[in-house]
Amino acid sequence: MTRNAVGKTPVTLLGLGAMGTALARAWLAAGHPLTVWNRTPARAAALAAEGARVADTAAEAVAANTLTVVCLLDDTSVDEALAGAGLVGRDLVNLTTSTPAQARARAEWARERGARYLDGGIMAVPPMIGVPESGGYVFYSGSRELFERHRATLGVPAGTTYVGADAGHAALHDVALLSAMYGMFAGAAHAFALIREEDIDPAALAPLLADWLTAMAPAVHQTAGHLRSGDYTEGVVSNLAMQVAGTPTFLRTAEEQGVSPELLGPYFELMRRRLAEGSGEEGLTGVIDLLVG
Repeated sequence: MTRNAVGKTPVTLLGLGAMGTALARAWLAAGHPLTVWNRTPARAAALAAEGARVADTAAEAVAANTLTVVCLLDDTSVDEALAGAGLVGRDLVNLTTSTPAQARARAEWARERGARYLDGGIMAVPPMIGVPESGGYVFYSGSRELFERHRATLGVPAGTTYVGADAGHAALHDVALLSAMYGMFAGAAHAFALIREEDIDPAALAPLLADWLTAMAPAVHQTAGHLRSGDYTEGVVSNLAMQVAGTPTFLRTAEEQGVSPELLGPYFELMRRRLAEGSGEEGLTGVIDLLVG
């Protein structure tokens, strides 16, 4: 440990994959007494050399400290690791990627075993952990009292954002943001595919693409306003009718360039459906109603 551990909350960490190891090193660097466990013990050797105590079993690790953070492969792994652990009076923070339903079920599971529970969704990759300027953070949901009790400790590896008492909301926020990210990646993939066979340097297109996506990102605030008010026409500049009229150009360009339309086609089809059902003067918000309905 590189800092004085006096007054620092002891932490137990289950799971030493890339993310778990990054979390462990952040707590050790901040001076928190740390007990670790991993199914493959060899992964703990380097952390032991850095000051972590290595437990032989997950149950032993949980017994060592009140606060246990779990960062395992999946929900099934959590079941297996904690099967023999005594959880009465323990504070359990689960950072394992899960669905909202799994998180809610895990919260009830923990309550039945006498533990207090927080669920978390990590919005960072391992190199961002322990680096405040990276912008990484973790969504937390569940017990507000538990979150406030451990907020300082949980904030050591990455920023903290509490999103409500419903234990499933951290996972839901996590997946919602990541889903938007993959949608962006899909659009970028289509853009690069269009120029792939042309005498255009992708490195020259990249900054133009990044700047354009950045300029368009604030549109999410208008979408949120539409959903709140129910008025999907407020502030719309490029209405649905105009945008649908333009989609054949995108599809024809893809055909000319020998590029599959499979990334754009489904969204364009939703736009056409919404136009047939709704107002051509609204924006793109109505597509959301088609997805939910």
